[in-house]
Amino acid sequence: MRSSPKQTFRRLGRVATAAALALAGAHAQQKPSMTIWYGDRPKDYEVAKLGPTSVPSPAYAFKSKRVLPVTAPPIEDGVVLTRNGKILAIGRAADVAIPEGFTVVDLGDRWCVPGFVDLHCHIASEGFDINDTVHQTNPEMRTLDLVTMEHEQLKLALAGGVTTVNYIPGSGSNMGGFGTLTKTWGRTPEEALVRFPGCLKIAQAGNPERSSGDLGLTPMGMNEGLRATLTRGRDYHLAWEAWKAGKGDKPQFEAGLEYLRGLFRHEYPVCVHTQIYQVVLQTVRELRHEMGLWTVIVHGTFDAYRLSEFVADSGVPIAGGPRQYHFDRGGGAGAGSGAESAFRGVLAGWYGGGMHGWRSTQRGLGRDGIGVNTDSPVVPQQELSVQAAMAVRLGLADDVGILALTINPARFIGADDRVGSLEVGKDADLVFWSGDPIDPRSHVELTVVNGNHAYRRDPRHPRY
Repeated sequence: MRSSPKQTFRRLGRVATAAALALAGAHAQQKPSMTIWYGDRPKDYEVAKLGPTSVPSPAYAFKSKRVLPVTAPPIEDGVVLTRNGKILAIGRAADVAIPEGFTVVDLGDRWCVPGFVDLHCHIASEGFDINDTVHQTNPEMRTLDLVTMEHEQLKLALAGGVTTVNYIPGSGSNMGGFGTLTKTWGRTPEEALVRFPGCLKIAQAGNPERSSGDLGLTPMGMNEGLRATLTRGRDYHLAWEAWKAGKGDKPQFEAGLEYLRGLFRHEYPVCVHTQIYQVVLQTVRELRHEMGLWTVIVHGTFDAYRLSEFVADSGVPIAGGPRQYHFDRGGGAGAGSGAESAFRGVLAGWYGGGMHGWRSTQRGLGRDGIGVNTDSPVVPQQELSVQAAMAVRLGLADDVGILALTINPARFIGADDRVGSLEVGKDADLVFWSGDPIDPRSHVELTVVNGNHAYRRDPRHPRY
């Protein structure tokens, strides 16, 4: 029997309450399921550039039957006040006074949730010009120069409730360059910017394997190429730190290494396109442990979930996708043998620590280490919620699905001070759904980005 909207809402609310307690440390027994390793993140950026913290927008009072802040208990018959791109107040409509001059937008029985966050996106420019494969590593490349807010696929992203994306280079080379954390709506790219760099994009095995006989033909060559470039970046970073401490001469500025300096300052993470068991193991060993980098895995597909305990202990979260299943063919046995053949949920393995046999002895990442991605356009950007629905269908706890779309990826990328939940002072990124966002039958009615109406569904000509 299918749950009623109210039952589903209350079930999601129980997990939202638990997540809120874990994040705030308000209850001794509510500990995070895993601790993400950020390194000694600086309070002030030297390399990274932040987007505007306030964006002009009208004063609105959004009313909705169901409001899911994600990091706080759910609100029935709620209201969210917004102005100049920020959330000013949130609570029960009966308890929140609407100031004079605020326009009331009544969404009826819709669900109000935070805008979704996707950490693996390739569709914020007019062309698919995101691979430069002459060199194995490209630390000087950046997507910032390509962002085009009028791009049709960004408009479709809004129709799917996606309001923040990490627009990254492709996986044609091991180190594709630096990505841009951006909103999917803005009058200009500068207004839409959340942070640049959003991350360094690294790809391991598969796509970046080079066939010309150059270094990088094998995993050994790829690892060595990455290690050599990152070591140069680390030496450059340490030279600047020594000069600032009065222990050496001022280094010569090198544009090709400057963004790596910010990486080693832990101003932003490295996001790694990495999938199978062997490659994920090497990724975490080399980048997180050897190089000491803040690391996020943005694939983690196939059988890599077998490493869940090692990855969790390393403080490395997973934004899984675009493949949400591993096709277990029953050990290759022939038809009629009785061997089980089934789709296995990849994120269920990362979450719970394995799915069958000896794999179940592995501890999982739990609710705080799981996100989803589309790798758009591999999966259309507007289908991000369906990625979560598929993960739930294949074994991920259904209440974790909403966390994997919102606050979890925001925390993974270090943007949870602005996006990922509905809280006073955060960006006014709100999405109003016809029902449970994890239900693939639901659709978006209204998307608000930085307090501005970015998308409104037309029932006569729905975009999506």
